[in-house]
Amino acid sequence: MPVDAGVERARLAEGYRRFAAGCARDGSVDYERIASGLVRDERVLDLVLSLPAGNKRQPNLLLGVVRYLGGPTGSWEGFRDWLVAHWGSVRQVVLLERRTQTNEVRRCATLLPVLARLDGPLALVEVGASAGLCLYPDRYRYSFDGAAPIGPKDSPVLLECRTRGEVPVPEGPPRVVWRAGVDLNPLDAGEGSDVRWLESLVWPGRNWRERVERLRAAASVAAADPVLLVSGDLLEVLPQVVAQAPEGATLVVFHSAVLAYLSSEERARFELLMGELAGHWVSNEGWRAFPGWEHARPPVEGDFTLAVDGRVVAYTGEHGQSLTWR
Repeated sequence: MPVDAGVERARLAEGYRRFAAGCARDGSVDYERIASGLVRDERVLDLVLSLPAGNKRQPNLLLGVVRYLGGPTGSWEGFRDWLVAHWGSVRQVVLLERRTQTNEVRRCATLLPVLARLDGPLALVEVGASAGLCLYPDRYRYSFDGAAPIGPKDSPVLLECRTRGEVPVPEGPPRVVWRAGVDLNPLDAGEGSDVRWLESLVWPGRNWRERVERLRAAASVAAADPVLLVSGDLLEVLPQVVAQAPEGATLVVFHSAVLAYLSSEERARFELLMGELAGHWVSNEGWRAFPGWEHARPPVEGDFTLAVDGRVVAYTGEHGQSLTWR
């Protein structure tokens, strides 16, 4: 039975309203203003509704594509006029060329205490790897609570993180001997247009320049030593990738801000797949990915839930800016 157009429009508006609230928390005034304006504009809502239901209607994707194509995001009026005038180009990129993809390498800072506690050396596989920037935790420097950095001194990437609780901050990064990633549309850290797309997904706001500079530095690390990135559905290709991990290394499959793009049935299948893993599973996701886990819901709205092999160990800032140990 077809969904009433008014009901569908109301659902979309509510999604953009929640996005606007998240922008307000993150300090992205421009995106808050645009998302709030879109909620009240039936013509633009109907343009977005002309896209396939699901991820193609996401605020992150729409706003990222507009910025990628050179459109303005400084005001709702300017954004709206540009979007309507260039809708054909926006629709083309949304449908055929781009997806919303992880671009925040600082999440490695929240993963580091977990990875460093595992018996090494490590063989890493990232699900939803994008350009693979989070596959180099051993190549970055880290500063927890303003302390002296740990990690390779010549690294161009410094990841800073606030902590709370008894976080087991390691003396150094783990030893990684193999790394690979899975993504529906892997990006090339050495390709300018792919890096520019990742930059377009960084929300404008108080930390925009810092995040873009960090992204570019991490892309230079990844481009200098490309990893195996496999294109395909994670439920289908992950077993093949895992099978390539070298013997004698501890296998670790990890992911951040990925499973929200899967249905509840697909997440259940993924959890079963991880239960059969001959290694470790590190999940850094919004708590609704696995709401049945004990202590799944974080005390701070918007934080992610960090779990090892299905056991919640900490809560993390969505951009890796904080780590609260349980």
